Amino acid sequence: MQETVLILDFGSQYTQLIARRVRELNVYCEIHPYNKIPKLGDHIKGVVLSGSPFSVHDENAPQIDLTLFRTKMPVLAVCYGAQYMAHTSENGDVRKSDKREYGRANLRSVDSACSLFKNIGVGSQVWMSHGDTIFHLPKNAKVVASTSDVDVAAYSFDDEKTYGIQFHPEVYHSTDGKQLLQNFIVDICGYSQNWTPHNFVEMAVSELIEKLKDDKVLLGLSGGVDSSVAAMLLHKAIGENLYCIFVDNGLLRKNEYEEVLHSYKDMGLNVRGVDAKEKFYDALAGISDPEEKRKAIGRIFIDVFDEAAHQVKDVKWLAQGTIYPDVIESISVNGPSATIKSHHNVGGLPDFMKLKVVEPLRALFKDEVRLVGKDMDVPQEILGRHPFPGPGLAIRILGDITSEKVRILQEVDHIFISNLKSSGEYDNVWQAGAILLPVQSVGVMGDERTYENAVALRAVTSTDGMTADWCHLPYTLLGKISNEIINRVKGINRVVYDISSKPPATIEWE
Repeated sequence: MQETVLILDFGSQYTQLIARRVRELNVYCEIHPYNKIPKLGDHIKGVVLSGSPFSVHDENAPQIDLTLFRTKMPVLAVCYGAQYMAHTSENGDVRKSDKREYGRANLRSVDSACSLFKNIGVGSQVWMSHGDTIFHLPKNAKVVASTSDVDVAAYSFDDEKTYGIQFHPEVYHSTDGKQLLQNFIVDICGYSQNWTPHNFVEMAVSELIEKLKDDKVLLGLSGGVDSSVAAMLLHKAIGENLYCIFVDNGLLRKNEYEEVLHSYKDMGLNVRGVDAKEKFYDALAGISDPEEKRKAIGRIFIDVFDEAAHQVKDVKWLAQGTIYPDVIESISVNGPSATIKSHHNVGGLPDFMKLKVVEPLRALFKDEVRLVGKDMDVPQEILGRHPFPGPGLAIRILGDITSEKVRILQEVDHIFISNLKSSGEYDNVWQAGAILLPVQSVGVMGDERTYENAVALRAVTSTDGMTADWCHLPYTLLGKISNEIINRVKGINRVVYDISSKPPATIEWE
């Protein structure tokens, strides 16, 4: 079984970043809610406790039994985790701080004999984000790092590989955070750094062969990175027993259906195109609520796949390109990882389909998916594609969906993306798209007053989509794009640019 770092989530917005930093060390990890701890086997050699928006003194604060793993394996408790561990240990005293300890700080003292702080010296910058603070250490614990404002920035227990830190090593503002995590994960826990793209491909193909045997598998391709890489993994494992369906849901980018279908055939995949535009438009008619749109699209996808499945004799599996952020964002357990949006490709299927689900990329973040695809020689034009939402342009049209609105947004989006590519900016952007707003504004074209629609352009930079910053595109490029949209797309007379980051905003508007 793959060695696994167990990360217990108490609801911190940074929990996913802990996982990303661990994966960057070529070590596999999994996030689990604090109240759903998995069975602890030999493959789990260390535990990380996350931060939380709660105070340890809150009535509904997350609580766990630390004796499940303390003294049995190394433990690194971060922020709330460190405070909870101190609060629940003998003689520990955690209180509300007079002031919220937030932002950059520098280590004033470091215990150089502490393995957790190997190669980390005095002056190292860390990131604080907490309201409680540790006023008195538990029995048998000692301070191993301090800042000017926080006496107990980090502590450890005598005769235990158990550590608590009140800062966040997972954020980039903690300049030696990666070193600290490496000290804990590799040196203290003893994990092998063997979580590499090539090893994942070998492991995944082997597991798929064992799992699927001679069964037939149906896969819905979207044209994006995730489903394409999933297809290649399955193709390596089962060859012609993989039946790919590429659906034109009427919500793709301009000309995308024809172009992507052609590229899939060049990759040697057994793929068939299905024109289902009218089914999706009919199902979406009059629906404005974003969650209702997602559900309607998911329902029609299932109908289309069910119909396709009946055209393949004895198909037993439906493959999906689910990735780890989909899984995380679809969990809601009393606080941790609160559901941000539903995903039609996460979870099971209705009983009537009689198909089992296989998700070969379920453990991977987006950048890991790209690296796995590269290892399998998936074409760069597919690997380099920006993420595109499963519901397509339906959630970039705020309000109800019509074929005319889709046509308008396709034209706007085409101008935007084409200019990003021709200017050389496309590869500097994580994700870009246009949003058709349910807003009309006054404009002037020629000698006439107009009252037409506005569109918002969105472009962000990111590593994995969990956090994102708005992309600082050149003003001259934005001006060129705006002029082309207003001049060429009838019905649009105003273009705005979204300069919000995630968090607090999401990448998509719906």
